Amino acid sequence: MTKHEKQVAIVTGAAQGIGAAIARRIAKNDVTVVIADVNAEKGEAVAAELSGHFHRTDVSDPAAVQGLVDDVMAKYGRIDILVNDAAIVPFVAWEELSFDEWRRVMAVNVDGLFLVTKAVSKHMAEAGYGRIVNISSNTFVAGTPNANHYVSGKGATIGFTRSLASELGKDGITVNSVAPGLTESEGVKAGPHNDGFGYVVPMQAFARKGQPEDIAPAVAFLTTEEAGWVTGQLLVVDGGHTRN
Repeated sequence: MTKHEKQVAIVTGAAQGIGAAIARRIAKNDVTVVIADVNAEKGEAVAAELSGHFHRTDVSDPAAVQGLVDDVMAKYGRIDILVNDAAIVPFVAWEELSFDEWRRVMAVNVDGLFLVTKAVSKHMAEAGYGRIVNISSNTFVAGTPNANHYVSGKGATIGFTRSLASELGKDGITVNSVAPGLTESEGVKAGPHNDGFGYVVPMQAFARKGQPEDIAPAVAFLTTEEAGWVTGQLLVVDGGHTRN
């Protein structure tokens, strides 16, 4: 197996929105980007735009995740960067939140995070190098209502990041988390979340709607060699909505 000359990144949930913006920004660093998403039509389009590779992946399915990693290793012989962005973002009031709905969200947002990272980190450890960035959300900082399952999952993402950073440092792997604020992505514009801008924007330091391209540079930095002394951190990127 010949090792690919360029660094290789897997970005999950990158068929559209923040994930696609992250993939585009990482590709500017001369990185080959693999788009992993359940949306084949949009995912293949982003991969073609970036001269990258698409692999249809349901991150909640262990076999599908292993298939993704096996495919990337067979094709490129390396995985240097992982961005875990795949997530579903439903709004459901607590009184209406069922256990089935709770598990549906956790299966993608938390189990998927574990499965992909577990499969990828093995190869990073063998190489003695890796950059992992997990996309959380400022909803955990703000305690956003009517999305307890989503907010809880994003809190788990932060805990997962901090603990794993402590374990993988010995292998030359950094693990960080980026927490975007409300962002005008395709998914947000199509759902009830879009109504939140009227509340959120006046609370921000910058009085405009956040865009996917506002999030991508922060993530891209954490995937570089220059970010090698940064690990276990949470970077909130929300236009000053929350101030730490």
